[in-house]
Amino acid sequence: MRSIRIADTTREERERIVAESIGKIDAACDGCSPGLVEMYQDYIEGRRELREINMAFNARYVSGMTGPERGGCAWADGRSADD
Repeated sequence: MRSIRIADTTREERERIVAESIGKIDAACDGCSPGLVEMYQDYIEGRRELREINMAFNARYVSGMTGPERGGCAWADGRSADD
């Protein structure tokens, strides 16, 4: 298996890695894929490794730290993410 570390991949390869891991983003889904892509944007941009992002996510989940409230899915409701 080829390395997925930032130093070993191009931006385009990282975009593909995230897209393949999440699934076909443009497909009819429950509308949550764009939020997952946003979570991995630092990896795509080459700022943080996947391991760091996943560890931070898991730490919040396990610790019970309060995160932002989810008021529904903007995509499914026909709103933009900025609304």
